[in-house]
Amino acid sequence: MWRTCSFNGNSLLLQLVTDHSHVLVISPSLPKDAFFTPFEDSIADITLPGKFTFQTGSQPHPASLKAAELLQSHLETQQEWRHNFGLSGEKGNVIGKMFGVLVVRSKENEVGYLAAFSGKLAGGNHHAGFVPPIFDGLVNGGFLNAGMTELSRINEQIQALGDEKVEGFESQVKDLKLMRQKHSLSLQNEIFDQYHFLNQAGERRSLRKIFADASYKNPPAGAGECAAPKLLQYAFNQGMQPLAIAEFWWGQSPKSDFWKHGQFYPACREKCGPILGHMMAGMDI
Repeated sequence: MWRTCSFNGNSLLLQLVTDHSHVLVISPSLPKDAFFTPFEDSIADITLPGKFTFQTGSQPHPASLKAAELLQSHLETQQEWRHNFGLSGEKGNVIGKMFGVLVVRSKENEVGYLAAFSGKLAGGNHHAGFVPPIFDGLVNGGFLNAGMTELSRINEQIQALGDEKVEGFESQVKDLKLMRQKHSLSLQNEIFDQYHFLNQAGERRSLRKIFADASYKNPPAGAGECAAPKLLQYAFNQGMQPLAIAEFWWGQSPKSDFWKHGQFYPACREKCGPILGHMMAGMDI
């Protein structure tokens, strides 16, 4: 299946292949890298940083601020996917989202930016103009879908035993809950093992190794799904030079959190701190 969509004026052609993952096919009118958006003349009056500028507060570098403005304009006007950010009075499950932009210099010495979102967007991992995930757990036929199906099966058995309350059901439920716990832990570890992170020297390190070195017992759930690691991973894979990064919240904030729509925030410490420590090793910051 083929679908045409656009991002910042670029026309993209998406192909849905047999495993249901998205593969970008670049039309002749596209730049060489469909995830790279050149600034053209929009930052002519901005002095680019001499060192990689990592956002630590609420004021990003002017170049990454310009990239964020362009991305926010796209979020306000795009019609290619629907996600309930809670900004238009829609009812239902409101999910605000952290977005990130990374200003980079390409191998062709062109300055532009990459964009990413944290977690999933509109129920998917792949959207035009956003770098891909480090690991795509939504691929049909993958181990994650099979593992989640098995967890659902165990939960259904527990529910059925609880409803029927046949003789000895407490022991069966206890055994099933233990099975569920073991299966869930095994599945989580298998997910962690899919994540390996690069730095500018080309050194690749696993998620579990990174967190073990940082004295964590285990990585937290969702580690590696944030915008900043996605952006740096793609830049390093493509031989791009990172110049400045910024992340902002878009949409309503969950009741348990403090994020405000349109405001900038540094990368989280719990999930991103150890990962970015490896990814930025050796960089002039």
